[in-house]
Amino acid sequence: MAIVDNAVYVEGVRVADPPSLSETFEYMRAKKGMAWIGLYRPSEDELHQVAQEFGLHPLAVEDALLGHQRAKFERYGDILFIVLRPARYLDGPEEVEFGEVHLFIGPDFAITVRHAESPDLAAVRARLEASPDLLKLGPNAVLYAVLDQVVDEYSPVVHGLENDIDEIDDQLFGGESEVSRRIYELAREVMNFQRAIGPLVPMLDTLYLGFSKSEREIELRRGMRDVRDHAIKVSERADGFRTVLQNALITNSTLVTERQNEQMRELSETSITQGEQVKRISSYAAILFTPSLVTGVYGMNFTHMPELDWTLGYPLAVLLMIVLSGGLFLLFKRKGWL
Repeated sequence: MAIVDNAVYVEGVRVADPPSLSETFEYMRAKKGMAWIGLYRPSEDELHQVAQEFGLHPLAVEDALLGHQRAKFERYGDILFIVLRPARYLDGPEEVEFGEVHLFIGPDFAITVRHAESPDLAAVRARLEASPDLLKLGPNAVLYAVLDQVVDEYSPVVHGLENDIDEIDDQLFGGESEVSRRIYELAREVMNFQRAIGPLVPMLDTLYLGFSKSEREIELRRGMRDVRDHAIKVSERADGFRTVLQNALITNSTLVTERQNEQMRELSETSITQGEQVKRISSYAAILFTPSLVTGVYGMNFTHMPELDWTLGYPLAVLLMIVLSGGLFLLFKRKGWL
């Protein structure tokens, strides 16, 4: 059986630990006390057995079985059904793990269905059992204590996300290539965190107004108001994180663009420099080619070359090479190639 703890309380004091649900129900009615049953990942048959004993609504039971619900608050007659999304920060992988807990709060019973390690409901039960004056207020005291635990466990998550965002700031201007991916991952975690927190504030408002203003429940009203204030602060921090990450993403895109532009400028300057060098080399190659052309003609050793017997042939050939080379040099110089 997935029952983690099963107890009956009378006037805030634990008086029995029945071995079965039917005995819990009978003992609770006989003593006019309150039953508090804690379930951890129950099967369909196990949860239906609990639902049959305590008259839980089928739709609420279906939601509790399916899981993956958003935080919400529903009323089925005199039974409240609350879904909460606890969270905890995992230091190793530096990510947020989300859980799910369902509460059925009836006139004389409280049933908690937990689907993850968080929240620590054993600590909640121990704290309430150590405060019988609060626990004797009945199932509403259990509801308040669980809400308080879930919201309190958000604080380490806030601190963990804050540290991650501080690291992003350092990586952002350090030129690390993986920073964009890390920003997206953090943004997704913050969005999930916001979805877990978002419905809490209106839910707490409704529950706060639902508690009577009698002296008996005044402490519950005060406690619920404190939980609400804490939830608002956490929600505001999460909103701030999302804004910071959006700005970080814009800044990172700007920095990436600037780096790409700088690389393009460097490539352009390199191309220009290479082009100048090519023009200079081509110019000198053309200048050197001209005398080579003239000497090449005279080096062909044909039998009938009149210039070979001409007295002025050699000086004219040298003059021709100088004039052509000089002319090409002046031409390339004028065009800026040399």
